[in-house]
Amino acid sequence: MYKIKTYNAISEKGLARFPASNYQVDPDLTDADAILLRSHKLDVSAIDDGLRAVARAGAGTNNVPVDACTDAGVIVFNTPGANANAVKELVLCGLLLASRGIIPGIEFASTQTEIIDEGELSKLMEQEKKRFKGSEISGKTLGVIGLGAIGSLVAEMAIDLGMKVQGYDPALSVEAAWRLPSKVKRKENIAALVASSDFISLHLPVLDSTRGLINAEVFSAMRKGACLVNFARDEIVDSKALLAALEEGKLGKYVSDFPRPELMGRDDVISMPHIGASTNEAEENCAIMAADQLMDFLENGNIKNSVNFPNLFLDRSSDAASCTRLAICNRNVPKMLGQILSVLADQNINVLDMLNKSRNDVAYNLIDLESQPAEDALAAIAQIEDVIKVTLL
Repeated sequence: MYKIKTYNAISEKGLARFPASNYQVDPDLTDADAILLRSHKLDVSAIDDGLRAVARAGAGTNNVPVDACTDAGVIVFNTPGANANAVKELVLCGLLLASRGIIPGIEFASTQTEIIDEGELSKLMEQEKKRFKGSEISGKTLGVIGLGAIGSLVAEMAIDLGMKVQGYDPALSVEAAWRLPSKVKRKENIAALVASSDFISLHLPVLDSTRGLINAEVFSAMRKGACLVNFARDEIVDSKALLAALEEGKLGKYVSDFPRPELMGRDDVISMPHIGASTNEAEENCAIMAADQLMDFLENGNIKNSVNFPNLFLDRSSDAASCTRLAICNRNVPKMLGQILSVLADQNINVLDMLNKSRNDVAYNLIDLESQPAEDALAAIAQIEDVIKVTLL
């Protein structure tokens, strides 16, 4: 019986993926094999020897102590792309709100409660509507920084709406490049992109390389009056540089899913309460993806969408359907695989299939065995220097 400890309100459709015959899912478990959460900030104390995985039903994992998990051989999963459409639609909303006088227009109309004559109200609206005139986004240029699951959808949407689209992503994968519409013009650096964009939309994770990426230098390169749309992460934009750009009029509008105290009440700022992925569909998609990834890992050792260990899939062939599978996390150092196989050879255990992959300082191995190794063999592997975790599946 696998035990899944949950935090937050996880979608029932996601929880229903776990068969009751093999899984116990409960927020009050104390000896869980895996943790499933959304935005709950996970404390390091939750990472014990029995924990094998943490799954974040969402893209960001800044609420998970990833480094501590890596040191303990705990796989951290996220669900990239599951909430992409929800964020894409809110980006469109942000573009329109920044371009037209929609919010002040609604606020003006809703305050005319003392007028009871329909003709008088209609006349007032006609007189005042010029105050809320805006611009169309068709024909404008959108610069997309980050062309992954969400960024590519935003680019495609903007093209369909008649916008010119240019993009920048220094870490663009082959898979992401295939998804990208051919009409997207690639820019070699951020300065070139922002200098020729009417709107800039951010779609990057928070990394050491992206924290404060939109800084004073980037703002100085922007086209005067440009609009910056941030539904990615607050930390990507340097707060002091942002405020200075708004005060100087260099930045025309800032639309963000991350309210800041110093920006409250400004007419050139539209803040939303972190609702980019807050749709029923997105929450269901994230929970389902997270649950499926956890089950495949716990049962088969396969890793998909991990943020700290390499993605790895080893099929259970018909010959190995009833075999024993060994999952091993270790530091990425020379001669590790040889030492592990030597222990198995000493036990006269035949290896049917195996796969090894590394990611930065760690590596992960799946080894299918013809027979189950004895406890002392498992202990011998666990005692090899730089082996982090050994699991028999």
